[in-house]
Amino acid sequence: MTQHIFTYDCTLRDGEQCEGISLSLDDKLRIVERLDAFGIDFIEGGFPASNPKDIEFFCRVKEMPLDHARIAAFGSTCKKGTPADQDQGLADLIECGAPVATIVGKTWDAQVTRALQTTLKENLRMIADSVAYLKVHGLTVVFDAEHFFDGYKANPDYALACIRAASEAGADSIDLCETNGGALPFEVEEIVGVVACALPDQQLGIHCHDDSGCAVANALSAVRAGALQVQGTVGGIGERVGNTDLLTAIADIELKMGLHCVGPDNLRDLTRTAQFVAETCNLSVPAHHPYTGASAFAHKGGLHASAIARFPEAYEHTNPRNVGNATRMLVSELAGKASLAAKAKSLGIDLSGDARTLQAILDDVKTREAHGYSYEVADGSLAVLIRRHLGLYEPHFGLESFRVIVDDREDTGALAKDAASEATVKIHVGDRRIVATGEGTGPVGALDAALRMAITEYLPQVANMELTDYKVRILDEEGAGTSATTRVIITTSDKRGSWGTVGVSENIIEASWNALVDSIEYGLIRAEG
Repeated sequence: MTQHIFTYDCTLRDGEQCEGISLSLDDKLRIVERLDAFGIDFIEGGFPASNPKDIEFFCRVKEMPLDHARIAAFGSTCKKGTPADQDQGLADLIECGAPVATIVGKTWDAQVTRALQTTLKENLRMIADSVAYLKVHGLTVVFDAEHFFDGYKANPDYALACIRAASEAGADSIDLCETNGGALPFEVEEIVGVVACALPDQQLGIHCHDDSGCAVANALSAVRAGALQVQGTVGGIGERVGNTDLLTAIADIELKMGLHCVGPDNLRDLTRTAQFVAETCNLSVPAHHPYTGASAFAHKGGLHASAIARFPEAYEHTNPRNVGNATRMLVSELAGKASLAAKAKSLGIDLSGDARTLQAILDDVKTREAHGYSYEVADGSLAVLIRRHLGLYEPHFGLESFRVIVDDREDTGALAKDAASEATVKIHVGDRRIVATGEGTGPVGALDAALRMAITEYLPQVANMELTDYKVRILDEEGAGTSATTRVIITTSDKRGSWGTVGVSENIIEASWNALVDSIEYGLIRAEG
């Protein structure tokens, strides 16, 4: 049987220590539900008595019908000079009802004497008594050996004595913490190997921080040396620069090391799990993130795209479907005909048998990109462009004219005034001429409102489309001033997904209008076919 590596998620505790992250109680419970469905073994919920939200969390999570995960409560060893059975922190761990207690204890002699301000002997007593007390109360106990790698480098005998005290007291797993994030993979593998030899019957785990950019690599090195449990957070979020990205580590362990974490079926939900947790944290998955990013399997260079079409393994280290992602062909001035043909195919257009048209479209794309267009994130505009070349594009509406007025309202003494935008459009749909006026908080919002007001009666599919993002970039070099070329990217979505469109002009309103029209036209094409 393939060796199982236990997964221990601490997004709800370490992850919430990330600057800018604040999770509500409902957020935390939704993440628990999603991680349980994904197959995570342990989910750390936080400190059971640190704040009202965490207290309520442990009350609520007990009522959830989890299929796989076990909830862990986090705390520390008893205080110096305090017997374990009189320590309030340990009592809180027991009373919260979580089946797993994770307690952190010092293993670096300098931390013991300088931070705890106690003796090395008393620290050993605190570790052993705390673990034993929790075990007597029927809990699964994880001992987080804080600063273990720094401690081992400074005083290996004492660092080993600390984890031996936890092991002899009955700790179910001793997770070695690379707390400062400064160790390198070869150091971690060597030290974990020493511990595995010293405590051959003890399950070991690893908890790394990413301050030197090595958290995932360090976790994998620990697994190579004998660690059977990996701690981390979704997306690697956490204090300072973060923690081990647990999802990246899981994919590496399963796909590269041939070990088992969540299994191949659940692994195919990796990308959606990353997106769900990021969205709940009010973040987005970075485009270039391993495995789960939108660009993780994106190909822009013509040679790459040509090779991918015949030999995917040439530039993809694993099949993106293994992790719920997909190959993407990006079309730009760097693209070749293979890139464009593959991209067109993904848009439902077959260009494989028309080399002349394919070359003409590619030349047009390169010319347009030289003038500021960018089709990498503008699939909708690219699809419209291709259809124009093929003679397949029939506009659903035509513009006669538009006008936008921005009106400053009365200054109320606030830091910023409210400004109202009003747009009037004159549109032709078939033989009908429609004049409509819309309002918005900005000129693009007003144009969008006016256009929808004009055409939705005749093109009802428009009601299902929503403008979800708007980005502006000034393209000319410094000194162009208000005459600079502007590129606008609009993202629009419906129930089936989202698409991007692009507009370029020296006039920001015109650039916005062109991107807006493409967004509606492509949405109508999608709805029809």
